[in-house]
Amino acid sequence: MTLPSLVGCGGSPPKGATFDKPTSAATQHAVAGLDAVIDISHNVTVTDFAAVRRSNILAVIHKVTEGGDWFDPSYSQRRRQAEAAGLLWGGYHFGTRQYSGEKQAAAFLSACQPGPSTVMALDLEPNEGNPRNTMTLGQAEEFVLAVQRATGRLPLLYTHPAWANGEVYGRRRLKLDRPVVPGSLLSRCDLWLADYREHPQIPYAWSDKGWRLWQYVADETAVNFAHGSESRAVAGVGHCDRNLFAGDEAALYRFWKARAGRV
Repeated sequence: MTLPSLVGCGGSPPKGATFDKPTSAATQHAVAGLDAVIDISHNVTVTDFAAVRRSNILAVIHKVTEGGDWFDPSYSQRRRQAEAAGLLWGGYHFGTRQYSGEKQAAAFLSACQPGPSTVMALDLEPNEGNPRNTMTLGQAEEFVLAVQRATGRLPLLYTHPAWANGEVYGRRRLKLDRPVVPGSLLSRCDLWLADYREHPQIPYAWSDKGWRLWQYVADETAVNFAHGSESRAVAGVGHCDRNLFAGDEAALYRFWKARAGRV
């Protein structure tokens, strides 16, 4: 059994993480979007999803699985509670190397139970706690293809710009085995970008279309501002990651409820 990850979606960025300055092949995206999406996992205390909704949050993406044999114990109950409070729902998988991408997708889908308006995502990043168990690009492609075959939809791909570009990243100075390239299967997934600078870098593979979601702060609390001087803490949860959606409220609902990630 793999241990649940405390890093990634719903966790702090790796300590010592560095980003190279964008080159001509990379672009910077204008900071504009709807600040209405949070992501959490079992290690986040939730007291009231109704309070989350009253905080102008429209959607929650929750951790579902990690690897091929770890399941977030809070996922199902929180899904019922969040949807009852009027929140849009999504689930993400933290990829590892221990199992094939196809097996990880099967575990994810069995626990996520995605409906037509459930957004799905793959978290592709270094496994700082166990670097040898970091998902490869090939496994990520297997995962995405298996999800597409089962649901008719591509998941979002959550990643950092340096990691997607095959650059050294994090305190352990790790690299993805090869970069995500334009025109590839992964580049067809909508990008869920993790970058905590004011002007995020767009990975090369998405330079033509930018991000769908941008995780701009991680582990935000009322007393510990993760980014800048203004608290972006959300009532009803102990801490959370905040994400911008590339569009307005109507576009967010269309993306989530009509053809979210459909190919």
